[in-house]
Amino acid sequence: MARINLLPWRAERRKRRQQEFFAMLGAAALVAALLAVLINSYYSAQIESQNARNAFLEARIVEVQKQITEIDELDRAKSRLLARKQVIEELQASRSQMVHLFDELVRTVPDGIKLTLIQQAGDQLTLEGLSQSNARVSSYMRNLEASDWTGTPDLTIIEAKGDNKALPFEFKLQVRLTSPEQKNEASADAAVAGVKP
Repeated sequence: MARINLLPWRAERRKRRQQEFFAMLGAAALVAALLAVLINSYYSAQIESQNARNAFLEARIVEVQKQITEIDELDRAKSRLLARKQVIEELQASRSQMVHLFDELVRTVPDGIKLTLIQQAGDQLTLEGLSQSNARVSSYMRNLEASDWTGTPDLTIIEAKGDNKALPFEFKLQVRLTSPEQKNEASADAAVAGVKP
């Protein structure tokens, strides 16, 4: 005999499929939520790790900046010390220059000339004085040029003032201080330059 199923099988199948669909939808939502939590925790860990690295780098940058400041201070101190050392070396090198200079000034001043001012600025010497005549000033300039401790003089002023009848001419000249070594080097350079065509 034939069996006839009078139960609403289509409704049951639809209901079972709906249950399966909602179960799969719930499982997919659960997997998506779990995946979102995992991704969020992964990126949070990455951000925390990067923040820790940034904090470490910032701490190191502060330390390096302190070291750079210290190095700059040391460089400034070194520059000051080197400048002092150079001044001391220059003073030691020119220690005897003043003695020789005054000795040369005494030897080079001819009769008929009286010096009223001797002023030094670096290696430039300014001489002012009174003279009996222009010829005496010329003789004095030749004497200075022949000296080992002075270079070629440059006459800036010579004029007759008439206040002093014995020494009527006032003069002012400038001369560069040198040393015998520098003078010999300059004359050797001039000789070499003269030999070459």
